[in-house]
Amino acid sequence: MKYNFVTIEGNIGAGKTTLAHLLSKHFNARLILEEFADNPFLPKFYENPSQYAFPLELFFMAERYKQLKDVLQTKDMFQHVSISDYLFNKCLLFAKVNLVDEEFRLYQKLFEIINPQIIQPDILIYLHTPVNKLQENIKKTQ
Repeated sequence: MKYNFVTIEGNIGAGKTTLAHLLSKHFNARLILEEFADNPFLPKFYENPSQYAFPLELFFMAERYKQLKDVLQTKDMFQHVSISDYLFNKCLLFAKVNLVDEEFRLYQKLFEIINPQIIQPDILIYLHTPVNKLQENIKKTQ
């Protein structure tokens, strides 16, 4: 494969993780999967979104940064390709939806400091899926 870092993006339920698994097996690539279950602010956010949106989004950004930095800057003799099921820039999309304007501006400044330190994908695969299919896929995982 001529690409070293491939990222797959799309809506929740589009099949990003499934495709990432398939491609990583096919190309003997390192697999980078988004980790979201360990965010201690997630349950609190669901209880009180206005109070916990900012720490929730900061935690997600910090975790994604650390994961991508650790994996992509560590060379592997046997796996030259890395495949991820998320794009770091997605941090901004969720923050824009969840944060009030002042918090988002601060978050965006932090993002702009961190983002240049992240290796950008050589290729981005976007999975476009109709809404009804996304809903079906999400129901299957519940």
